[in-house]
Amino acid sequence: MTPSPPRFAGGPPVCRSGTDSGQRWTFGVPGVLVVEVHTRGARLHRLWVPDRHGDLADVVLAPRDPARTADAARYFGATVGRYANRIARGRFTLDGTPYRLTAQDDGHCLHGGTDGFDNRIWEAESVHTPERTGVLLHLRSPDGDQGFPGNLSVTVGCLVGANGELALSYAAVTDAATPVNLTNHAYFNLAGEGSGDVLGHELTVDATHYTPVDEDLIPRGDHRPVSGTAFDLRRPRTIAEALTGPGGRLLAAGGGYDHNFVLGPHPSDTPRRAAVLYAPATGRSMEVLTTEPGLQVYTAGQFDGTVVGKSGMPYGAGAGIALETQHFPDSPNRPGYPSTVLRPGDEYRSKTVLRFGTRD
Repeated sequence: MTPSPPRFAGGPPVCRSGTDSGQRWTFGVPGVLVVEVHTRGARLHRLWVPDRHGDLADVVLAPRDPARTADAARYFGATVGRYANRIARGRFTLDGTPYRLTAQDDGHCLHGGTDGFDNRIWEAESVHTPERTGVLLHLRSPDGDQGFPGNLSVTVGCLVGANGELALSYAAVTDAATPVNLTNHAYFNLAGEGSGDVLGHELTVDATHYTPVDEDLIPRGDHRPVSGTAFDLRRPRTIAEALTGPGGRLLAAGGGYDHNFVLGPHPSDTPRRAAVLYAPATGRSMEVLTTEPGLQVYTAGQFDGTVVGKSGMPYGAGAGIALETQHFPDSPNRPGYPSTVLRPGDEYRSKTVLRFGTRD
């Protein structure tokens, strides 16, 4: 069953109280882009955009039962932190002091630990001006949270501009040196959530290198050129084509992409293009722009139908794709990677823009 379009006529963001999901905020530009954000996990829950015929569909995956965000659907649409991606063995040393983090079953710390930011109720405030509308979400992470040092104050902005772009901004300050790496973990299907897999989507990633990983998805070492590999997405390729091309079959056998693509240094505060996702069947496209140096591409090869989506359809392998803008995995243990250390007196800032459109 396809969910009905949102009942949102424009104007200031609308807040509805929730239960497991905390507050539910709806905002946007009717007929162009309407977003629903939940304060549990600062989570993108719905994102309605038109296709080439003007028909709206929700293109973000989320469970029909919000309680599932505590288990199998934990990261769906969530803001993850204090450190997105993996820290090997749940350990790092900073300024000569060793730290031990909470770790998942494989012994590594993923997305901030066993009780990360995705599981917290964030405080929200609405923003509504002629230029933008949305919410600012605030969270305080205390010293020692999941083993990380320092009291960290975080603000995430989810704002829709008058042009229909969705801007995700991140800011944080600390009273002690600590690693910080924040991103949103939404899964997208531009044919509409619950419509099947995304293997027919075309993907472009503006990266000349990628990060090889071991069986635990921990970086093996240096980045490698994408040229001549299944990671060469500098020109549009369907995901299916990429996974059946040179080197792709081995990648597909392991579940597809779950890798960091190296976008390179970008000293400007203005986001640059990182990727483009396009669904030929509907004409919907999504351009991803970011200030971050990396993009984790995950094609959800591990989905097994356990999670039933908002449309009532189980999410099987490849039901969506995550394009996570971030710093590199395990950076706190890799001196050669761009630093993720935030120090007192400095401010962490990051911005990602999702620009939706259609093609004939």
